[in-house]
Amino acid sequence: MRLGLLINPTAGRGGADRHVAECLRALAKYDIVQLSRPSYAEAAATARSALTEGLDGLVVVGGDGMVHLGANVLAGTSVPLGIVAVGSGNDVAGALGLPVHDVAGSLDVITSALARGEYRAVDAVAVSRPGRPPHHWYVSSLCTAIEAAVAQRATTLRWPRHGGRYVRAALREVATFRPYGLRIVADGERWQGPVTLAVVASTAVFGGGMRIAPEARPESGTMELVIAAPLARRRLLRLLPKLYSGGHIGHPAVTVRRVHSVRIERSPGVGRPPPPALADGELVGHLPLQCDIHPGALRVLQAESARQHA
Repeated sequence: MRLGLLINPTAGRGGADRHVAECLRALAKYDIVQLSRPSYAEAAATARSALTEGLDGLVVVGGDGMVHLGANVLAGTSVPLGIVAVGSGNDVAGALGLPVHDVAGSLDVITSALARGEYRAVDAVAVSRPGRPPHHWYVSSLCTAIEAAVAQRATTLRWPRHGGRYVRAALREVATFRPYGLRIVADGERWQGPVTLAVVASTAVFGGGMRIAPEARPESGTMELVIAAPLARRRLLRLLPKLYSGGHIGHPAVTVRRVHSVRIERSPGVGRPPPPALADGELVGHLPLQCDIHPGALRVLQAESARQHA
């Protein structure tokens, strides 16, 4: 059995690279193809090349960015993805009930699934320019308003560590906040106007632990479209902490719709232009964008017994 191994050496502030030997020991009975490269683009290209040559599985070691890379290589194929979640953000692993910051536990899940020939088919979302073929896939969520602006600002900060950078970035964005103008078509229903927040989620959690869409499930065959209407800065500051508990659901400014297909674009003359969109925390580009759910499009190495105990 031939397995590709992709390790992000910067995940967990360099910790993922230290797990190479542990991964190789646990997977020693398999034919391992090391696919790690210095950049995301190089790693993705190398993994796609290996896939065409024949892989029975791809194991990624890192955070949500590496899961995102794996999904973009494997979505729509029969090759399963193994996840060793050791990044600073591990929302996808958490949503699937996989071990987080537990390399041995993660490898046990992967080797057990391989031994049993089992996998879990989870939904993936195809992203495209309207009317064009998909150019991107994601597993967790796509962000298009203040949540995207905060995440992008957080990547430019060097302190404080861990989630403190997100809090600091959020305070800066709120200080200068003005609503974004969006036009949205969700399952044929049209809407446009100014918004504070707009997320298309396939799993419940994003942004390092925020429960943006508590009812979203990775095998539901649907997405949750979460929109927050314009809010004054003071009210926005009170709302943002509630994202961690899901307490924003039910707020009069927040609406949630269960959808299968969403097109999001800028609404000229309404609000300010939205920032570039992020999917699973990775840049996917400026609007307009189309999101379509593909049920069971990604196979994840997770045996039934592991799911029952998750």
